[in-house]
Amino acid sequence: MKFYSNVEKIKYEGSKSLNPLAFKYYNPEEVVLGKKMKDHLKFSMAYWHTLTGMGTDPFGQATMERPWDDSLSDPMEIAKLRVEVAFEFMEKLGLEYFCFHDRDIAPEGKTLAESNKNLDIIVDLIEAQMKRTGIKLLWGTANLFSNKRFVNGAGTSPNADVFAFSAAQIKKAMEITHRLGGAGYTFWGGREGYETLLNTDMALEQDNFARLLKMAVSYAKEIGFKGQFYLEPKPKEPTKHQYDYDSATVISFLRKYNLTDHFKLNIETNHATLAGHTMNHELRIAADNGLLGSVDANQGDLLLGWDTDQFPTNLYDAILTVYEVIRAGGLTSGGFNFDAKVRRSSFTPEDLLTVHIVGMDTYAAGLRIAAKLWEDKVFENNLTNRYRSYKEGIGAQIVNEKVGFKELETYVMNKTEVNVNEPGKQELLEAILNQYILG
Repeated sequence: MKFYSNVEKIKYEGSKSLNPLAFKYYNPEEVVLGKKMKDHLKFSMAYWHTLTGMGTDPFGQATMERPWDDSLSDPMEIAKLRVEVAFEFMEKLGLEYFCFHDRDIAPEGKTLAESNKNLDIIVDLIEAQMKRTGIKLLWGTANLFSNKRFVNGAGTSPNADVFAFSAAQIKKAMEITHRLGGAGYTFWGGREGYETLLNTDMALEQDNFARLLKMAVSYAKEIGFKGQFYLEPKPKEPTKHQYDYDSATVISFLRKYNLTDHFKLNIETNHATLAGHTMNHELRIAADNGLLGSVDANQGDLLLGWDTDQFPTNLYDAILTVYEVIRAGGLTSGGFNFDAKVRRSSFTPEDLLTVHIVGMDTYAAGLRIAAKLWEDKVFENNLTNRYRSYKEGIGAQIVNEKVGFKELETYVMNKTEVNVNEPGKQELLEAILNQYILG
């Protein structure tokens, strides 16, 4: 059954096109910095928002018009049809990757055994569609936050039975990710945190979460899974305080538990802003520590204090995001996953297409500009000049750890003036960035 039969495959028509079902900037075969645009960006569809997001919020019912859901009542039959829709949708857009949670693709049963059986049936269908289309799995994961058993966390739950169930669910999710050739597997600590320390043993909870991750590392070796593990930062929501607060916190956690050889970070724009950071800050922290893995491409509303998961339209942020990725040498196993959902009032099936086009165009335009900035060394030349005092003399000795307090005291003791500050040129650099944006 086809639900987008009236839509041609989305094509690149250039910036002057007025066709809402055409790319204005995303030209997948266009070569940028020696690599095709599609290989720089590796766009991925998020199965959850695209196929199972119904537009509910705390104040309102579902708003989405999804004819593939309306035609059936049995949850498994709906799940089977969604597989067909998912791959038809990705083919129309030229999306070469997708991501999923286990409970997105197949309904949860009354027991874990029933849930796993449901998964096996749906994964058979997904595998067949992947072989037919060539579409690949960017990463899989387990939903360890929706069911009420996870009210107090999964790996950090005070109940050992919940920990055991979480481990078993991850085991299955890893197996199907491995079966589908997933390039990675993501851990998002949806409820790994606390509401109050009055009833929380934080040390035990974090120790247990690390134990869960180490079990995953061990099981990956056992089944031969070579994909990259990712840990995704988020400061709050749904818990008041989450243990994976931001990039720096996650890196500290990974180092404490000797997990840096096995994990990188999956960084989301909206999570960065919720933590009080910019996206390029979070990416820079990860990259400078050799732990930049993948990107969840979305944006939030700075006037709202929650995770709005909007499709990216902010060109300025997209440029700086892609610039950090270029600066880091690109994403290896990771990509740009649209962990984003249409607004409740954008409820038609066609809206799903247009928002993905908008998101892909935003990052494609960002890539073109970021690449030009990188080629021209606009920011890098300024950095080289600003920090040049550390390339020679006393600065080189500091960097090479050849001096201590005594030597530095001697160096400055009789100086009549210490005033060799370089201007930051922030406003000028921001103006130059505007010039590149405006052409």
